Amino acid sequence: MTNFNKIRETLEGRKDRSAWDRGVTVYALSLLDDFEEWTEYAAENGEDAPALDEKTLLNGAEDWGAYSWGGSALVYDADIAARLCTPSELKKTDGGNRRPNAREEWLDVQARALRQASARLRWAARVARALSV
Repeated sequence: MTNFNKIRETLEGRKDRSAWDRGVTVYALSLLDDFEEWTEYAAENGEDAPALDEKTLLNGAEDWGAYSWGGSALVYDADIAARLCTPSELKKTDGGNRRPNAREEWLDVQARALRQASARLRWAARVARALSV
């Protein structure tokens, strides 16, 4: 049985110092909420609980780029920028109205953050499991 509260406490207890890290943790908490819903649904329907792995977290998407571009997370550039950027970066990108850099769109940046959030969530689950033993 997964202890969602311990995982949530582990994630919320992080001392994230950068806007990026705080944003990644928010994404990890969102993924945890989704996973908790899927687990409850499985229990209500007599199914086995899903594994907390990347395939489950992707929820049918091929990769984090497809997850992001497919609308499974934030869809507006301004929202993504607000979650992941410092005030100076927001000013530089006009609140997300300009591209984050020459190589990416905001949804690509979000995909990178989601990939890190997935790893962070799985790390928090391992830590929570170790603490409860």
